[in-house]
Amino acid sequence: MLAELTRSGNASALHSSGRAARRVVEESREEVAAALGARPGEVVLTGGGTESDNLAVKGLFWARHGEDPRRTRVLVSAVEHHGVLDPAHWLGEHPAGLGAQVEELPVDGEGRLRLDALRDAVERDPVSVALISVMWANNEVGTLQPVADVVELAARHGIPVHSDAVQAVGQVPVDFAASGLAALSFTGHKLGGTTGVGGLVLRRGTPLVPVLHGGGQEGGVRSGSVDAAAARGLAVATSAAVDSLAERALALRTLRDQLEAAVLAAVPDAVVRGAARAEDRLPGILHVTVPGAEGDALLYLLDARGVECSTGSACTAGVPQPSHVLRAMGLTDADAAGALRFSLGRTSTAADVALVGEVLGPVVERARTAGLALAGS
Repeated sequence: MLAELTRSGNASALHSSGRAARRVVEESREEVAAALGARPGEVVLTGGGTESDNLAVKGLFWARHGEDPRRTRVLVSAVEHHGVLDPAHWLGEHPAGLGAQVEELPVDGEGRLRLDALRDAVERDPVSVALISVMWANNEVGTLQPVADVVELAARHGIPVHSDAVQAVGQVPVDFAASGLAALSFTGHKLGGTTGVGGLVLRRGTPLVPVLHGGGQEGGVRSGSVDAAAARGLAVATSAAVDSLAERALALRTLRDQLEAAVLAAVPDAVVRGAARAEDRLPGILHVTVPGAEGDALLYLLDARGVECSTGSACTAGVPQPSHVLRAMGLTDADAAGALRFSLGRTSTAADVALVGEVLGPVVERARTAGLALAGS
């Protein structure tokens, strides 16, 4: 990226600098496509996962509804990232949504979509379903979703499926061509790239109405001057993450299992959330709930001891309400209040895990004591 930032040239321009920038963009697109099992022409560069999700949900709905006004239903899992949930509900609440009806599909206690509920929702009136959106892996508890089963069910009725794979790419194998998906979202900063760049992989021939209109870049799907430096960084990061996936996933899974053991040793009544089988969760996420303690208090106390974690999605940090993911999994507000999500990455070490085990017990004790004091005041 530093090398590209020293060069000028708009990738849409026809002069020499513009053509040089265009070459960087197209070579980057090819590199991303190869890493994700897609054709280069299927990769639409965007500003990140949220934009990709909005483009997929709104664009697919408008295109499908335009082809057949009976297609008004949008089916999404109840544990989707707000990047999917919010544009879906926006469609249902605004005139521009053209009468969209959003249905949130239930999940089980591990955070996995209930396929029986999806089947019932589709078969109730398949011709009215515009699209289905189910994430590849949950961003809070790490549970892998049955994407292949969703696509198989939807294909029987000609319904396109979008998947938010922001958390999955680089952590578990993702092959767009083999997936059968109509669209897939991903982003750079989850792969070792920068914030502000991502992509939507859109299967060739899939109709999509643009959200942004202007110069007609990215095949007319996403207008705006393409950031050649960011595209290059995204390509390098995506390739590096995918190429080292097996080795890194094993290392992360080992660290996560060590972290889980350390957490439960320090706080025996903590509850690990997500899929019961460790292999059905992302290797780099450990989500626990701590009874009798507020997640925010735990977060700040841990931060003061050198441990950075979160209470849920970083995109909704600071919002004083229980996670919609945990609620959908059947947790009470009281249980969901003590949520902590530990995320491991390529720089994580056994020393980091040991630090968590060392400080977590005293931190939980202090947070519980503070909570009792506040409750009694």
